[in-house]
Amino acid sequence: MAPAFSASDHEFMARALRLAERGLYTTTPNPRVGCVVVRSGQVVGEGWHVYAGGQHAEIHALHAAGDKAHGATVFVTLEPCSHHGRTPPCTEALLTAGVSRVVSAMQDPNPLVAGRGLASLRQAGVAAECGLLAAEAKEINPGFVARMTRARPWLRLKLAASLDGKTALQNGASQWLTGPAARQDGHRWRARACAILTGIGTVRHDDPQLNVRGVEGPGGEPRQPLKVVVDSRLDLSPEARVLRGGGVLVAAAVADHGKVATLAQMGAEVLVLPRPGSKVDLLALLNELARRGINEVHAEAGFGLSGSLLSAGLVDELLLYLAPCLIGDAARGMFGLPPLESLAGRRSLVIRDVRAVGTDLRVLARFT
Repeated sequence: MAPAFSASDHEFMARALRLAERGLYTTTPNPRVGCVVVRSGQVVGEGWHVYAGGQHAEIHALHAAGDKAHGATVFVTLEPCSHHGRTPPCTEALLTAGVSRVVSAMQDPNPLVAGRGLASLRQAGVAAECGLLAAEAKEINPGFVARMTRARPWLRLKLAASLDGKTALQNGASQWLTGPAARQDGHRWRARACAILTGIGTVRHDDPQLNVRGVEGPGGEPRQPLKVVVDSRLDLSPEARVLRGGGVLVAAAVADHGKVATLAQMGAEVLVLPRPGSKVDLLALLNELARRGINEVHAEAGFGLSGSLLSAGLVDELLLYLAPCLIGDAARGMFGLPPLESLAGRRSLVIRDVRAVGTDLRVLARFT
């Protein structure tokens, strides 16, 4: 039988979830976790996980609580870890502090934990419960859950289009369809990702920097995600702005040693992942990114790569900015998909959020 949680339990877990969100831009490759310590109905300590290698949320909260943690209830958004990683197990710290009850929003999907943390607490006599606001907790960490359960990251495809569904003029001109507020909002979505993915076509046409700007990170400067360019034939120019500042992975289908050496001199790593048709194996690329600890991938790609990602079933979520304008039938569409013979073959989405961002409309939709 599922545990019965009180109204105050819900209140304190909601507070822990808000704390977890403070690590939205900083915790990768670790999950975002918040923790609240409560004694006699009063919050006596709280904390959140700030960055990988730093103290976990439980440790911050226990330190803040001090001796008041003894006999307290701990609300944490993810099951406490029970293994030695970069830091000691949080279960040991909770037992040392003498807490009497631990409530976690969700079980840790990490196979190294996966119920073991809660089990170890119960064996030591602590009342350990799980499942309070679990759906909300998973929403904070879709990438971590995806990486742990299916060995590939959560992939969000961002597109900016006119109201008639066009992303660029026939000649490729696309800057700027959306307004400043939408573009800044897009940088916040970039900032929460572990990697930003694009294709060689976008690099050729737009020469993007593919970095995060205007989003404050640790020390004031934004954390810069890994930049990933899908470039089957290694046509990426050494002068491309995406190469500035390092942190670039180029996924290719050919091993041209001369081009590989040139890109290496620019600080880029080349990964050769061919599939039939002289194309990059996109699934293999995402599997490799997961192996490297990448939780969320933010894709900003053109007609071809966007269509390929969708056709391969690799897109989890669409982040669509719609500008209040029409640019005509001859303009470029959002993605290249094969024609359907009937509507039965359509892919359905659930719209998760619709809101105005400046003068534009932002739609967040998820595949069912």
